[in-house]
Amino acid sequence: MSVSGDDQLTALREQRRLELQKQLENQAKAQADAEIETHRKQAESQAVSSAMKQLLTSEARSRLARISLATPERADSIRKLIINLHENQKFTPPMSDDMLKSILATQSKSRSNASIRRI
Repeated sequence: MSVSGDDQLTALREQRRLELQKQLENQAKAQADAEIETHRKQAESQAVSSAMKQLLTSEARSRLARISLATPERADSIRKLIINLHENQKFTPPMSDDMLKSILATQSKSRSNASIRRI
C-alpha cells in the first residue's frame, strides 16, 4: 500500500510541477508580449512626435498640445489627419497655426447649429 501511495504522490507532484511550469511559461509569454506592445507604442508615439515637429510650426504644435490636454483622443485624430494630409500632399510643411485652426473648424462639431426646443 505504501508503494502505490508513493507512486500516486509522485504522480501528483509531477502533475503539479508540470502545471506550474506551464503557468510560468504563459506568464512569461504574456509579459514579453506586453513589453513588445509597449515598445511598439512608444516607437509609434516618437515617430508621430517627430513628424509633428517637421509638419507644424511651433504655434500650431502648442495649440495641438493644449487640445491634447483637454481631449487626448481628439488630438490623436488630428495628428493622424495631419499626417494623412501630408502623405496625400494636401499642404506644404510646416503647417501654420491659422491653417490648423481652419482644419479644426471644419472638423469640430459645431455648436452654432444647435437649436433648443421647448416642449
